[in-house]
Amino acid sequence: MDVVTDICWVPGQQTVAQTGEDKVLKLWDARGLYVSCTFPQKQYIQTSCDVSRDGNYCLTTSNGFGGQGCEATLWDVRAMKAVCEYRGHRETASACAFLPPVLSQPLVATASHDCTVRIWDQNTQDCLCVQTLPVSGPLTALAGFDDASLCCSSFNTGVHLFHLDVTPEQKVNLIRKAQF
Repeated sequence: MDVVTDICWVPGQQTVAQTGEDKVLKLWDARGLYVSCTFPQKQYIQTSCDVSRDGNYCLTTSNGFGGQGCEATLWDVRAMKAVCEYRGHRETASACAFLPPVLSQPLVATASHDCTVRIWDQNTQDCLCVQTLPVSGPLTALAGFDDASLCCSSFNTGVHLFHLDVTPEQKVNLIRKAQF
């Protein structure tokens, strides 16, 4: 087995999603500790994962550089296949999270070693917002909350707390609330 890069529970199930250096998303049965599902191998190392609240989708991010391999992939857990990719980061996409819908549409967030957090429309793959954290160093983790808050951790500047805001023109913004 290769190095495991991330794990997360599949809501409402006794299953864990796992990414690793073998470039594969796996689902593990937590009761019997065996791999219950292996998804098609990606070209680059899978660096993180998150599962939608309904357990139907998994989001993974990929290692890369120069814009190659720096994507996030949305997987349909039921069909065991990739649905789409979110491209735009210039370096390793290191973290991902499903967010509560703020425009009555499902949203996902990604973070990268390129010091950016991106908010995406899950269905259209449109990048709705880019927040750059200068001098933060690589961004390492994301956590989304029901109140439309988002935490992002970094190598150099700690944890950043944002609020997801929608303007009257239906534009999504990340407003920085705190840094600790």
